[in-house]
Amino acid sequence: MKALLVRRLGANYAIVVAAVTFLALLTAAALRSSPGVMMPNWVTEFGWSRSVISLAAAIGICLYGLVGPFAAALMQGFGVRRTLSWALGLMATATLLSCFMTQPWQLIATWGVLSGLASGCVATVLAATIVNRWFVTRRGLAMGVLTASTATGSLIFIPVMAMLAGHGGWRIVAIAIAVTAAALIPLVLILMPERPSDIGALPYGATDAAVTAPFNPNPLRSALTALVEASKTRMFWVLFGSFFVCGFTTNGLVGTHLISLCADHGLAVVSAGGLMALMGAFDLVGTTLSGWLTDRYDSRKLLFVYYGLRGLSLIYLPFSDFSLWSLGLFAVFYGLDWIATVPPTLRLATQAFGQKAPIVYGWIAAGHQLGAASAAFLAGSIRQAQGQYLEAFIIAGVAAVGAAILVLSAPGPESAPPCAA
Repeated sequence: MKALLVRRLGANYAIVVAAVTFLALLTAAALRSSPGVMMPNWVTEFGWSRSVISLAAAIGICLYGLVGPFAAALMQGFGVRRTLSWALGLMATATLLSCFMTQPWQLIATWGVLSGLASGCVATVLAATIVNRWFVTRRGLAMGVLTASTATGSLIFIPVMAMLAGHGGWRIVAIAIAVTAAALIPLVLILMPERPSDIGALPYGATDAAVTAPFNPNPLRSALTALVEASKTRMFWVLFGSFFVCGFTTNGLVGTHLISLCADHGLAVVSAGGLMALMGAFDLVGTTLSGWLTDRYDSRKLLFVYYGLRGLSLIYLPFSDFSLWSLGLFAVFYGLDWIATVPPTLRLATQAFGQKAPIVYGWIAAGHQLGAASAAFLAGSIRQAQGQYLEAFIIAGVAAVGAAILVLSAPGPESAPPCAA
């Protein structure tokens, strides 16, 4: 099958690799968002507090980000196919094991530690590695499409998972995720070569063979060396800081707590899940469009617009009347902006760090997940203490406006070395 596709597609085989990557990212994103759906079930069945469940979610999100740079180094040293296959297997194992949990530490172990480690290998660093390895032209658009899968998986499957949890219990959701992750392993092994040269092809849009990064069998050393070198530049800290806010305002706050916020205002879980699905549908459009814009316009200006508008929408939400009209307006607007920040952020990282960009971007993405973990735990704690989410959304909105100002201070492409193909 692969040989036939290679003969027919040639350099366009990059599209097949991107499609398999899209499905893997979609599954990992669904896993990362599922605790927000299952939180009410866990509270009812086990009597666990929201703060305990939020802690497990925060640990998973944190590891999801921290694993990124090491996963990128593993992909360079030991191969994308092997790393991705093992990660999908661990995702399936962790979610199945959770079906037997009875204690909070087991929740933290399965949905926090194990799923965090596994999904961290199936994150935006995977997308960055695939894009840099398989695409020379249309990198922004390709990254936009792959990035959209992470938010689309987080959002568009939420109503499906909410319906499954409502009718069959949360264990059905865990089993569905496990089966999907396991089913993807054969696709990865069969359809995903390591590099275009392995099948006698060139990267999409290339006229010459791409320069291959040197093999380094020590992923820990590769990841830490890249961090030390990158941390000496202003660009790294601007991107790390702004991406911390990106995670704080998306996965951590909205992704984990929006359904609970809506429930506080009398909206049913399934209806709130539909709201998330609407956001996911518009995110697919917004992030893909952002990739197209990134190929054409200054990434710093795009990020300024994205973060600024996001901040204003977050400040608006808790003061809305939570009618279908106001929530629908928020879902459309916020969905378009959900994770549109990724293509321009990767573009700036690639311009600044060349061949090391996937690993450096892994550290930047770690900032994203640290921000998400902080918001997941902070918002849960605020809700537990204050009985409302108002303060959490105001803090997130102000932080997003601050990030909009920060990104304008990033060095321009004229001051960065050219990207290595």
